[in-house]
Amino acid sequence: MADMRSLSIKRLLNFTGRKISGFTIYLGGITVLFLRTVYWLFSLGTRRRQVLEQMRMIGVASFPIVLLISFFTGMVLALQSAYQMQKVSAEMYIASLVALSMTRELGPVLTGLIVAGRCGAAITAELGTMKVTEQVDALESMSVNPVHYLVVPRFVAMIIMVPLLTIYADFFGILGGYVIGVGRLNISSSMYMTMTWDPLAVKDVVTGLIKSLSFAALICLISCYEGLNSAGGAEGVGKATTSSVVKSFILIIIADCFFTALFYFIGN
Repeated sequence: MADMRSLSIKRLLNFTGRKISGFTIYLGGITVLFLRTVYWLFSLGTRRRQVLEQMRMIGVASFPIVLLISFFTGMVLALQSAYQMQKVSAEMYIASLVALSMTRELGPVLTGLIVAGRCGAAITAELGTMKVTEQVDALESMSVNPVHYLVVPRFVAMIIMVPLLTIYADFFGILGGYVIGVGRLNISSSMYMTMTWDPLAVKDVVTGLIKSLSFAALICLISCYEGLNSAGGAEGVGKATTSSVVKSFILIIIADCFFTALFYFIGN
């Protein structure tokens, strides 16, 4: 009995050790890719045409989805909060709740998840296909650095477009709450606008934008790392794409929790 228990503990420790080791190696790879990206970004600059094309794919093409999801999220948030607010005759505070929730949390998080699911998967699939078909090796044989040529333009575009999409998400989320507050809950338009803008501070918007910047970096680095390390043909590219989206989602939520706690303690 003691031998079986000892064997189970040993297996558990081995499993835990492998997972920790794998996570450490993965984190190290992401960090190295980030440092190489920053190096090539400031040493040789970026190709403007490639950056603009990635900005179109990441920002312009994602805008309709961000608009719809943030608008309806604002509407749902107003409706759900009205259920409790009406019990204490505090409907006017729905505007403040929607505005603060969108700018601090929901705007950047929803935008990050949308971009990770739509653009992160596309980046991983594209780079993964190039990797397994040896196009990345062909770039290296022509003395073209893959990080400079493939990663840097996507990184710059992601850093620029995700905060911009977050601003639009904040605006349309607040607009969705306005539609419900004024059209359904009979709050006057002037009162709703006053209760929206008065509680908002610059810090609320800035913290959301800082979160969106961190999400953008995470999405790009994870997607590019998974793509450039794909192996095993089409099946390997599919696994890398799935892994990229799942890891991006998890790390976005973890980063959001970290920054929320950080800003909370700073603010208090």
